[in-house]
Amino acid sequence: MPLSDEACRLIRANLEDLQNGKRVKLVVIGELTEAQLRDINAQRHGPNHPPVVAEIVFVGHHIYKSRILQDGYTIDDVVQQIVSGMCSAAVVLRSPKMTAMENPNPRTDCYGNSVRDRVVFECSVRHPRPELFSVIPKGDCIKPKKPPKGMGGF
Repeated sequence: MPLSDEACRLIRANLEDLQNGKRVKLVVIGELTEAQLRDINAQRHGPNHPPVVAEIVFVGHHIYKSRILQDGYTIDDVVQQIVSGMCSAAVVLRSPKMTAMENPNPRTDCYGNSVRDRVVFECSVRHPRPELFSVIPKGDCIKPKKPPKGMGGF
């Protein structure tokens, strides 16, 4: 399985620290499968996009701002989205603009949506390790209620 046994705890800790206005550290949360790594590197082939390694790192700033502060998802929601998007069944999406994977198996979220969770990697800043930069629950027509302004600590 691509996520480590400690991944959920590490992801949650970073998101909670961000919520509390604390600085967070880069953490290793797992590895891509051989097939996922092969497909990502095949898509990145070329001098401007050197290959990446299987180890996935996480900080969480963008995910916290976009999914929790902007969209109103809870930390539990985001952890579930990441677990689903990072599963071994997730397939690499063909795109010249991003490096991403999506779980082809729909998941029913707690808001009544049938979503396909997509993870997006940033592959330059922490090269050769891809950073889990974003998660997107594709098909989330029913969104959570956004928290009141001023909450979140970021």
